[in-house]
Amino acid sequence: VAQHFLVSYHIECTDEVKQSVVNTMGTFQDIVAEKCVEYFERYRRRTFVTPKSYLSFIGGYKAIYKEKFANVGSLSERMRTGLAKLMEAEDSVNQLSKELVMKEKDLAVASKKADEVLLEVTMKAQAAEKVKMQVQKVKDKAQAIVDDIAIDKAAAEEKLEAARPALEEAEAALQ
Repeated sequence: VAQHFLVSYHIECTDEVKQSVVNTMGTFQDIVAEKCVEYFERYRRRTFVTPKSYLSFIGGYKAIYKEKFANVGSLSERMRTGLAKLMEAEDSVNQLSKELVMKEKDLAVASKKADEVLLEVTMKAQAAEKVKMQVQKVKDKAQAIVDDIAIDKAAAEEKLEAARPALEEAEAALQ
């Protein structure tokens, strides 16, 4: 009976395993029949194994198999999707690694240029500082001269003021 109901039902296995499943179902049916006899002998109550109960057993097997097969298929699909994503991530990481190597080369060149510019700026800043110091010396000398001139000017103006009354008398005498 199991052979008839399971021959057209798809089970993911070899023909030998499928035949073993059919034989196992028959064995279970025989065991249930024996247990019914033992039950009668022990409790004096009759229970029967009917073809309908056997067909229910086969139907239950089919339902459980279908559910478990779908579950395994779902897990398999999730695993395939996960592996695909991992492979995609690996490709992305490899691509990013290549880009990183290129960026590191570019960064090394830019860093070298920046060091050269920094060195040039430092040298120019030092030269500018020297020029600034020389200009400051010249400024200080010029300021000293201006200060001396201011002192001389003040002294000359004092002398001029002291001589002004005599100048005014001389101008008054001419005229």
